[in-house]
Amino acid sequence: MQVHTLDKALLVHEGQLGSHLNHAVEGGRRADFALMLAMLSPDQLETVPVDAAPAPGKTEAELRAYFELRPPPPLTASEHCYENSAAQAATFHQGGLSDVRLLQGLQPIALDFPPQGTKGFPEEVYHNLSGHERRTLPPKEEAGIQASPQDLYISLIQAKRYAEMQRIA
Repeated sequence: MQVHTLDKALLVHEGQLGSHLNHAVEGGRRADFALMLAMLSPDQLETVPVDAAPAPGKTEAELRAYFELRPPPPLTASEHCYENSAAQAATFHQGGLSDVRLLQGLQPIALDFPPQGTKGFPEEVYHNLSGHERRTLPPKEEAGIQASPQDLYISLIQAKRYAEMQRIA
C-alpha cells in the first residue's frame, strides 16, 4: 500500500481531483467518494477561492456625481418633507397628476412618515394605551449614550464587588 504517497498528495480542494469525484458519485462508488473526501484538507487557510474577487466598483456617490444625478430621496420624513408633501397635495388639486409627478421629481418627499408624539411607539400601540399608562412613559430622548470606557470599567468593578458582598452575606 502506498501510504506515503497518499499522505503527500496535498489535496486542498475538489478541483484537484478532476472528474474522479463526479464519476464516483455517478457510479455509486460510495467508498471511493468517501476516501476522496477524507483526503481533502480540512484546513480552511489552505483553500484557494475558486472565483476571483470582483474588481472594486465605484461607490454610489461617485456614480451619482458621474451621471449628474440628484441625491436619493430621503427614507424617513424630515421637517421639509411635510412642507413638500403639502405642496404636492395643493399641486394635485390645482394641476393634476402630471404636475405632481413633475414636483416629485424636482423635490422628492420621504417614503416613510413615522408618527410624531407617540414616544417612539407605533401609532396603534400608543393610542391603545390608557391615559395613566401614557403618563408613566418616559419622554423619548434622541441623545446618544454618554459613556466612556473608564466609566464602564468602574461600574463593572462595582458590580463585581456588590455580587461578592451578596454572596458572602
